[in-house]
Amino acid sequence: MNEQPAPTVAIVVLNWNGWRDTLDCLDSLARLAYPNYQVVVVDNGSTDESEKRICESSPDVSVLQTGANLGFAGGNNAGIECTLGRDADFVWLLNNDTFVEPHTLTAMVEEMREDGKVGAVGSVLRYMDEPDRMQCYGGGWVRPWLGMSRWFTSPTPDETLRRHLHYIMGASLLIRRAAIERVGLLDDGFFMYWEDTDYGFRLLKDGWRLAVAPESTVWHRESAVPGKSERLDFNFNASAVRFFKKHSPLPIVPILIGVGGRFAKRVLHRNWARAWAVARGAFAGWRLA
Repeated sequence: MNEQPAPTVAIVVLNWNGWRDTLDCLDSLARLAYPNYQVVVVDNGSTDESEKRICESSPDVSVLQTGANLGFAGGNNAGIECTLGRDADFVWLLNNDTFVEPHTLTAMVEEMREDGKVGAVGSVLRYMDEPDRMQCYGGGWVRPWLGMSRWFTSPTPDETLRRHLHYIMGASLLIRRAAIERVGLLDDGFFMYWEDTDYGFRLLKDGWRLAVAPESTVWHRESAVPGKSERLDFNFNASAVRFFKKHSPLPIVPILIGVGGRFAKRVLHRNWARAWAVARGAFAGWRLA
């Protein structure tokens, strides 16, 4: 860090019926080397005594109760609004099922301070159960006519990122306050999935750059082969439809290709429940977008 005072960073950790993961995450945050940060845990209407457990184990951490499950975007928005009221310079959205290294935040802030046009910075995410395997190098890109997105999964040159980094993965997303004030909060019309992609597109459209801090490591507890479910299929495809209706000049094309491909794949595997979930999600996304 240079001799200028360290900017204030507000860390928003969203919890929903996952207090054990959240306490592990908070334990790692307590070891951060960065000198100027505050932590807010947003409890998204948990029913497992999460609020009580977190307050008892981490009395120095602010806990904000939403009273209902507002989804990823809605819950994080509650935390963002709370922290902006505390004059935070940057807001770090961090999944509760993560573990961070002491230098993780310092590296992100240094990346942000190198260029005032950077609106958001991501970390290098690795699977906690497979530490040699990278989950995501900061974020990813969208294939606009194919209706899909992909993560960078290996170290990527800055020049490539400048051209093709479309969004920062929401599991570790540091956002500049000035960018939030210009672009706004996350779109809470996305209950789950694609909200980080939408935010990246909005930042880029407003003239901000996205960047990755290569020395910022976040360990993600999510399994390397995530369990699939009808709920995932419903939410993912509802959000995909909303995203392409917002950002594609001809949304029916990526929707038919992307959603249609996922539907066909499940039909070919005779997984009728998941195929139906894909279809229901797509119709819900189209109707509500």
